[in-house]
Amino acid sequence: MKDFKTTFFFLRLPVAVSLAGHGLVRLPKLQTFSEWMVTTMEKSAIPTALLVPFSYILPIAEAIIGIVLLIGFKTKYTLYTGLMLMSILILGSCSIENWSAIEAQLLHSLYLFGLFWMYDKYAAKKTNS
Repeated sequence: MKDFKTTFFFLRLPVAVSLAGHGLVRLPKLQTFSEWMVTTMEKSAIPTALLVPFSYILPIAEAIIGIVLLIGFKTKYTLYTGLMLMSILILGSCSIENWSAIEAQLLHSLYLFGLFWMYDKYAAKKTNS
């Protein structure tokens, strides 16, 4: 691939903006988001003692993953982290049978996997990382 850096930037741009956007819009209303999430998840088997801290960490994690992915810092590890986060979100959505949320989370996961595959195939060979 001739200009991998530019191509890869534009390929990761949509998912980076999506993740950063999810996190950044929730940061100013973190308590409200946390209360909504805990209320939404109250029928799940996940204890509130885990939900509350996670609901505060989630927007920060989304924002950081999105921004770091956008700037291209430690891309391989950022993609791993994004896939782990999506897996946790999918588990939570399954626990309350929110199938429509799972669709969006799986789409993000597939996109992140595609980026990881492309990064591993093209960039890792050039940088030996």
